[in-house]
Amino acid sequence: MPTLTWLTRESDLLLSQKAPYRLLEHAPELSFGDPDTGNMLIQGDNLEGLKALLPYYAGRVKCVSIDPPYNTRSAFEHYDDNLEHTQWLSLMYPRLELLRELLSEDGSIWVTIDDNEAHYLKVVMDEVFGRKNFVANVIWQKKYSPQNDAEFFSPMHDHVLVYAKSTTSWKRNLVPRAEKQDKAYKNYDNDPRGLWKSSDLTRPEHRDRDYYGITTPSGKVVYPARGRSWSRPPDEIERLRADNRLWFGRKDDAIPSLKRFLSEVKDGVVPTTIWVREEVGDNQDAKKEIKAINANAIFDTPKPEYLIKRILEVATNQDDLVLDSFLGSGTTAAVAHKMGRRYIGIEMGEHAVTHCVPRLQKVIEGEQGGISEAENWKGGGGFRFYRLGASVFDESGKINDKIRFGTLAAHVWFCETKTPLTKKAKSPLLGIHDGTAYYLLFNGILGDKRPDGGNVLSGRVLQDIPAFDGPKVIYGETSRLGAERLRTGKITFKQIPYDIKAR
Repeated sequence: MPTLTWLTRESDLLLSQKAPYRLLEHAPELSFGDPDTGNMLIQGDNLEGLKALLPYYAGRVKCVSIDPPYNTRSAFEHYDDNLEHTQWLSLMYPRLELLRELLSEDGSIWVTIDDNEAHYLKVVMDEVFGRKNFVANVIWQKKYSPQNDAEFFSPMHDHVLVYAKSTTSWKRNLVPRAEKQDKAYKNYDNDPRGLWKSSDLTRPEHRDRDYYGITTPSGKVVYPARGRSWSRPPDEIERLRADNRLWFGRKDDAIPSLKRFLSEVKDGVVPTTIWVREEVGDNQDAKKEIKAINANAIFDTPKPEYLIKRILEVATNQDDLVLDSFLGSGTTAAVAHKMGRRYIGIEMGEHAVTHCVPRLQKVIEGEQGGISEAENWKGGGGFRFYRLGASVFDESGKINDKIRFGTLAAHVWFCETKTPLTKKAKSPLLGIHDGTAYYLLFNGILGDKRPDGGNVLSGRVLQDIPAFDGPKVIYGETSRLGAERLRTGKITFKQIPYDIKAR
């Protein structure tokens, strides 16, 4: 498979591995509403923010929706978007790697981008996610009026690149039917089955076997137009006629079409790759939505709530987890909240506090902008606000003094199993994975009466920790058990901090 090469590629491929694991420090003064919803806002560099999430959320995110800087070489108020091409790729590649780790096997990622980097991004995402997992390049109409002072062409669209973690596992939803789609259904012949709409019964190619005459109720014999043929064999046509599913026009002498009843139509329609502004909004709609919430908010390329709503309709269901690591004005979190999805948003700028927090507070209070009416949104829920704290390990590789048992337990479990620790660790036994039990002796988990607060593996400690007959990996400050005791006990001892992976 072709790969993209840039100046700093070799070092950039290591950035996600080298990024430190950071603590997430809860800021209760900026949190709002119900604290137990699981919704999170994180302020800080999104590379380190994504790395901090891995021990808890690897493989659990159903949908990633991001709107990264477009690299348009124009100065945005809230972003330094004047990045050289190499810098932009250096920004994106390691973040895409971490986002892939966070996605569930049936998850998908949606990236909004313009022509400046869209085609380079496609090649990079082919490499990170696998070309076979490319789903679609959606074209979104972002403007209504042409830009008359454009030097060459007036750009009217952006791209939304869609990839699945695995196309064999990901299933897309149908798009809910719009009211205007139902208006096309009539009932000219008063069919007791209700409203219907006619569809073509011919195919755009000539096949001798499917080119034959059909007698209309008026007695006229009709044939497909030149170069076309019927899409059904004669016996199927007669079966449809007997079931009153053919429409020959008001005078019963036209080429027949097939009656499709509204009552038989699925709950939604298959999503297409062109999304027009009348259905999902445009940049101007997005600016109006933000201004209605915060008159001082200025974002040059915000995304309308209906655009994110369409993404989440196709990619998620109720209570699924949504992640946006370029949260910007907070649109993804706001839409996910109104649609009953759980969410995590990461934003490094100060407007994480000045814009995202107030916007979500108003959502919780029941604001009625954007998709609120369509979703019958009345308010409720909540979120917790976090900042990135100290690294799990200091510069010398020692465990940070601020680390508590639960934090290190999640880190150890993830490093060993590459899966998140889904339950809060309350005992030395963190869990059993693929037939191996993992234990952590740290921070006095067994009580202060044990040697070094229970951080040392001794015979007494081994008796008191939860038993397991199979292989065991035990982390502790030191071990007082001999090699034979470790072997017969099927124990692999790992010393803190030296055997704990810092990255």
